[in-house]
Amino acid sequence: MENSKSLKICVAGLGLIGGSMCMALMRAGYAPDGWNRSPEPLAYALKNGIVASAAQKFDGYDVVFVALPPKAAAGFINSNSFKNGAVVADICGVKGYIEREVYKTERNFFYVGTHPMAGKEVSSVHNACADLFDRASMVITSSERTDAGAKELIISLTRDMGFKCIVECSAEVHDRKIAYTSQLAHVVSNAYVKDGEIVGCLGFTGGSFQDMTRIAGVDEGVWSELYLLNKDNLSARIGALIENLAEIKSAIDGGDAEVLRGVLKEGRERFSQSKERAKTGGITLTYLK
Repeated sequence: MENSKSLKICVAGLGLIGGSMCMALMRAGYAPDGWNRSPEPLAYALKNGIVASAAQKFDGYDVVFVALPPKAAAGFINSNSFKNGAVVADICGVKGYIEREVYKTERNFFYVGTHPMAGKEVSSVHNACADLFDRASMVITSSERTDAGAKELIISLTRDMGFKCIVECSAEVHDRKIAYTSQLAHVVSNAYVKDGEIVGCLGFTGGSFQDMTRIAGVDEGVWSELYLLNKDNLSARIGALIENLAEIKSAIDGGDAEVLRGVLKEGRERFSQSKERAKTGGITLTYLK
């Protein structure tokens, strides 16, 4: 399938990410249609030129981006018909679950898993913007069943939407890494603000506090689903964090400055080494021009 501005594209799910994808595609010269489970976001998107028109069915589109939570995305894919040879790409924060759902049966379309590494502390299409993905990375997952042409088309659209780089890996690698880089960070932020000492902190906070609490107010409905669909990976990372915190606590309780410095030095050195070993097996990083 050739990539051109005449591609018929639909984005199903007009939240922050779906709405921003439409705006980024519009900026690049495409005319994406939109669909949403509830009417208000679609009405807003139509009124403000975020989408070209409302999608009624999906079997006429060359590309359908499914910007819905994982279970809703699987339900959408399983309950709709798509054009023969179309590319259907989800943007979910877990990939193994979606991949398994898609490949439970034979499909007449090509599936590509994607996960935009961008967002805000706020949600909804009202906060969507055309430049949300500028300088961001897009994770694209694939397996032996992934069509090479379909993947290249998604890469091309990713470039057109303004992403800085593409990370290619398997769904398994994605879910393991995202448990650490995203889901664990949200868990830590949520746990951090439950400390009663947070009351009366006005005037005592700086960048460190803001960094720790920025994502504490995210939607628990969305994130609990993501956590449970990736529970083994996330539980392992929480367990490792508890062990590391216990080690630091023990060093502080012991009152030995040399022991504490050694524990903290190990963390600093591990962080430095992680930058030097940026490339790892099963992951390909490509910077886009």
